[in-house]
Amino acid sequence: MTRPRAICLISGGLDSMLAAKVVAEQGVDVEGVNFFTGFCVEGHTQAIRSSQSDKVKRHGALWVAEQIGIKIHIEDIVEDYKDVVLNPKHGYGKLLNPCLDCKIFMVNRAMEMKSSDGYPYDFVVTGEVIGQRPKSQRSNTMSIVAKESGVEDRLLRPLCAKHLPPTLPERKGWVNRDELFDFSGRTRKPQFELARKFGITEWSQPAGGCCFLTDESYSNRLNDLWQSRKVRDYEFEDIVLLKVGRHIRPTEEFKVIIARDEGESNYLQGFKKQFKTIQLVSHTGPVSLFDGIASESNLHLASQIIARYSKGRNADNVLVSITDESGVSRDLTIEPLPAHEIEQNWHIGI
Repeated sequence: MTRPRAICLISGGLDSMLAAKVVAEQGVDVEGVNFFTGFCVEGHTQAIRSSQSDKVKRHGALWVAEQIGIKIHIEDIVEDYKDVVLNPKHGYGKLLNPCLDCKIFMVNRAMEMKSSDGYPYDFVVTGEVIGQRPKSQRSNTMSIVAKESGVEDRLLRPLCAKHLPPTLPERKGWVNRDELFDFSGRTRKPQFELARKFGITEWSQPAGGCCFLTDESYSNRLNDLWQSRKVRDYEFEDIVLLKVGRHIRPTEEFKVIIARDEGESNYLQGFKKQFKTIQLVSHTGPVSLFDGIASESNLHLASQIIARYSKGRNADNVLVSITDESGVSRDLTIEPLPAHEIEQNWHIGI
């Protein structure tokens, strides 16, 4: 007989790792899928920031698949995912997180995929746990995901299956319900205990949470982007830039993005053909981008702010270089803005 095939949504966290392992242990051919939305926490920030150089730089989902011995697909859904972020049918969570619509979208996309040998999957597996997430992982939303994704009872949540009606994989005998679990709530202790039973000793920290849209600072920056442009839209580079540097908006007319370390300075250099860049000449300082109306007064104020985050912060005057998108530069002598004149509400996020 052909073994049943399942596709498991792999975020890189512990829950999806355990869910895939539980099903694979029952003799199901399990493959993983990781959907790249552009809002993922892992990846860009670890690679960019010098201050995180001591952290292991790895793709969490690929690492999980290697640890539990399954094949994995990495799917770029940046463009298709836009409508989920901009127009979520079920609205946002506490911030700009469209968690319920996101789960519906990903479960549907997973079921439409084919396995590595070209066959359709028999069912979809997720690491969801009832009560763990306030927006998408409640008892009443579990059925919504199954129904609106079109997967219906081919959606199996091994970690909390005993709190839910039996699914097709259970009724068909593809998996044994007695070997599934009844986890619930926000406690992580049952997952940690199960991980130890499987011999799993390492997982992403903190467990769970893999999307910047659940981060208050990031959501504030995205809201600011929409308000400043007067249109709710974004490109991939926009959402990556929102993860990098200090974002300071002293007026509605412009903001500056100031690198926090050498890694971010190197990264922001890559945007010099899309933004004006401001960099200190007389002192060591960060590379910074200027985004907005480039009037003389705005450029002067932006330069003063940037100087405050340089080695010349206490100097009477510093020399900065302002380079436009075509590569033409000019120097400007300015006085660094005193710290007390940089209003707290100028900072967008942290």
